[in-house]
Order: sequence, then structure tokens, then C-alpha cells
Amino acid sequence: MEILWSPWRSQYIDTFRDEDEKAGESCFLCESGRLPENDADLLVAARRQLCFAILNKYPYNNGHTLIVPYRHVAELHELTDDELINLNFTVREAAAALQKIYQPHGFNIGINIGRAAGAGVPGHLHYHIVPRWIGDTSFTTVLADTKVVSESLGQTRKLLSDEMNNS
Repeated sequence: MEILWSPWRSQYIDTFRDEDEKAGESCFLCESGRLPENDADLLVAARRQLCFAILNKYPYNNGHTLIVPYRHVAELHELTDDELINLNFTVREAAAALQKIYQPHGFNIGINIGRAAGAGVPGHLHYHIVPRWIGDTSFTTVLADTKVVSESLGQTRKLLSDEMNNS
């Protein structure tokens, strides 16, 4: 098996420390959920009853979106049935909006539970929705340790917010 190293990704993961190491510090996802007046600055695209959609500040691709419960929970079994339903409906809604906006060839949609599974914020469960295009990983990413994202986060947030809140 060949291994493809992606050290640029560790810069994102290193921006977070394990919840145990951060005793007493706040969670940026919780803070984002509590500050609706700052949605544009925080990259929050849409708010729903029990969760919200926020752009990943360090995206794999244009439109990389997180769907986050307002409540700080780390595991699926900690979600109420209503939270789980609301999260999944919002994942479906955000994926449909991203499909309309960007016409990707596919999506990676999932949850990383726990640091060992790749969770950058292991204490606050969230879904990732990553639009994918055939050929979206190129020599630039592999050889130059550089990912090209061709749209600003502010523009992406506006497009996604408009689509999710006005359609």
C-alpha cells in the first residue's frame, strides 16, 4: 500500500487541542452557535431549530460545510432523537443547496468521532459535507503542499446562506 502524505491538513488539526487539555476554555462551535449577530464573521450560513450550518475555515474544497448541533455533545448516542433528525434534515438541505450552487460530481459526507478518527474538535460532534469534483486533487496538492480553493469563504457563505434561507 502506498501512503499519500498530506501535512497541510495537520495545520488545521493542530489548531485544536484535546478537550481534556483545554479544561475551562470555550468551544468555537458552541460560541458560533450562540452568536447569531455575528453569523457573517463566524461563517454561519444557516440556523435551524437544533443545529446550524457553518463553513469549515480550513476547507478541503469550495463549499466544505459543517452541520453542528447547538448542544455540545461528542457522541451520536448523546444526541436526542429530535437533534439527530434535525441534523440529518439539515445535512440533506445543505447538500442540495451546494449541489445547486456548485454542481459537484459528488460529496463526501460524514462524521469523525474521536481524535483517532480524525476529529479536529472531538468534544463537539459535527457532520462534514465536502463537495467533490472529478480531478479536484491535482499535482498542486500532492507536490506543492498547497490546496487551491478558488472562492473566498465570505462569498461561499453568502451563496450558501442565500440558498438555504431564501429557497
